[in-house]
Amino acid sequence: MNRRLARELALQTLYSVEVGRHEPAQALADVAEGADLGEDRAFVRDLVLGTLESSEECDSVIVPLLQGWTIERLPTLDRLLLRMGVYELRHRRETPPAVVINEAVELAKKFSTEDSGRFVNGVLDRASKVA
Repeated sequence: MNRRLARELALQTLYSVEVGRHEPAQALADVAEGADLGEDRAFVRDLVLGTLESSEECDSVIVPLLQGWTIERLPTLDRLLLRMGVYELRHRRETPPAVVINEAVELAKKFSTEDSGRFVNGVLDRASKVA
């Protein structure tokens, strides 16, 4: 499995927790059941649990960068991608910021609105300078 797919599974898990109100452990188990995570199992788990545990910290970075938006008004997937991106920028420093941003943009283009890629790119680019 590659890291992009691992991030995609992490996003699906976060969405399941946020929208489906599933427990994180169960949501992780459900996502892992259908995929051969191999060595990326720990990466997916860390992204999901780290993002959930750090959501307030991540929001404190994101909110000042939203320019006219509130975090509650963002599409759910955009909000989750921004939190996951900020978590990775701040806590998984082995991944270059450009890679974190690019991966989040690609996921936004794939799963969210037409404008989400540009939006996520702008917010995470600014966040990478303060994270």
